[in-house]
Amino acid sequence: MSPVLETLADLVRINSVNPAYDGGPGEREVASYVRRFFEQRGIEVWEEEFFPNRPNVMARLPGLNPNRRLVLEAHTDTVSVKGMTIPPFEPVIADGKMYGRGSCDTKAGLATMMHALASLKADGITPPCEVLLAAVVDEEYSYRGVVKLCESLQADAAIVAEPTEMRAVIATKGVLRCRIVVHGKSAHSSKPHLGVNAITHMARVIAAIEADNERMKAIQHPLVGHGTCNVGVITGGVQVNFVPDHCAIEIDRRLLPGERASDAVAHYRQLLKSIDGITAEVEEPLLLVDEALDTPADSSVVQTASRVLHDMGLNPEPCGVPFGCDASKLSRAGIPSIVFGPGSIDRAHTVDEYVELDQVEQLLEFQRRFILNFA
Repeated sequence: MSPVLETLADLVRINSVNPAYDGGPGEREVASYVRRFFEQRGIEVWEEEFFPNRPNVMARLPGLNPNRRLVLEAHTDTVSVKGMTIPPFEPVIADGKMYGRGSCDTKAGLATMMHALASLKADGITPPCEVLLAAVVDEEYSYRGVVKLCESLQADAAIVAEPTEMRAVIATKGVLRCRIVVHGKSAHSSKPHLGVNAITHMARVIAAIEADNERMKAIQHPLVGHGTCNVGVITGGVQVNFVPDHCAIEIDRRLLPGERASDAVAHYRQLLKSIDGITAEVEEPLLLVDEALDTPADSSVVQTASRVLHDMGLNPEPCGVPFGCDASKLSRAGIPSIVFGPGSIDRAHTVDEYVELDQVEQLLEFQRRFILNFA
């Protein structure tokens, strides 16, 4: 294997499942690996620990212009391995693909970023501007690693590693996650007329949300399509012979560029009020709020990416995706950002996750060229 594929295999072997999922060990071991990689190559590297034993790792390559900075960002955590049909931490190669948890999302992107810096250092090349690699924690749960990073970060552009099939993504959907609670009245199940069944009332709420989803289909964004809302969790009742006095759902609402989470919350509160005869509320605090990415197509990071992709014979047209990632946080911090990486989001989080090896090699070449052309 090439050096970048060897590094990718090493990263896949490390269990870095986010602690929020099945008691995963977290990112510590990956962070140590990344730090050692740069230390062995004489590249400045340090850790920033915001959560116990879960540090962001930063590496810096000086540039000719110290007042201009490019950020390469990738997350170090993965989702659960529960239900996988392949060994999650054995990087098996077959048919031009590497299998294993995190291979696609997003250890391939991290490995290529590491080798892009290392190869420039080894070749004695000083890039036009400073390059900062940020390997951050917690993207797969609540984005706390990049949020902490953005508290003190200043930069002129960022490339965020996610599986985009080697397309430059300039627009992503945002996400609002919240609980909707319906209140009822408990009674013995032999006399249900004495109670108020919160579960049956919740059925009406869910029906109203489904009808509202049809409304959203009429509002289309040119790059990411229409907004969506998924009811992902439902809980309610105490036991079968009680009339349930409560029921709760958790919804995942994907926001279009330009949509405000506060407006979506207000909309759902009004929707609940419109259903006669129920007592329901959108619970505070909200579970998660992350508004969309919408990077201007004429920004320097997009224009540079398009030129490099054109020169490499790849599709130079910017596009959008329905998922969210760390890029939106960097964008809100004033850093124009694109999302870019190998593999398909359809392979991320799957029971047999894999990444195409030719795309990994292409990504390394793209990153080197981008760094050298981002002046």
